[in-house]
Amino acid sequence: MADEQNINEAPAQNAVANPQFSIQRIYTKDISFETPNSPEIFKKEWKPEVQLDLDTRSNKIDEDLYEVVLAVTVTAKIGEETAFLCEVQQAGIFTIGEMPEANKAHMMGSFCPNTLFPYARETISNLVNRGTFPALNLAPVNFDAIFAAYLQKRAQQAQEGQPAKLDA
Repeated sequence: MADEQNINEAPAQNAVANPQFSIQRIYTKDISFETPNSPEIFKKEWKPEVQLDLDTRSNKIDEDLYEVVLAVTVTAKIGEETAFLCEVQQAGIFTIGEMPEANKAHMMGSFCPNTLFPYARETISNLVNRGTFPALNLAPVNFDAIFAAYLQKRAQQAQEGQPAKLDA
């Protein structure tokens, strides 16, 4: 009987030892699509300059429960005129269990946005299509590289912000 208790307790101990991650919900938090220069912009030759801006933020909702928001802004210009401006805030609620803070930061700064991006990309594609502009297919984004650059920049700023040490 004692052996049975040890066997039954093992999965519970493993669950605590293994980090927990799950997606609770993915949803669109905000959408905006503007064509400030229509209908005149439709007369111009379609050779736009497309700019993509990304931003992420997160907040703790409850113990081990976080909301992560990926804000994607796409601006298409022909010369100085804006053809369209598309903004999507794709959000998700994620359970992120016990793990080191560095791993938790990586989950919220890279893994979660990587999960949200395909949804934002599809929403943007649909909005551009409804605006009767040619198809816009955003390329995949390497959120690991963006997060690594962010960490490097923070480390550099922290290093520069430290007072200089005097040599004795």
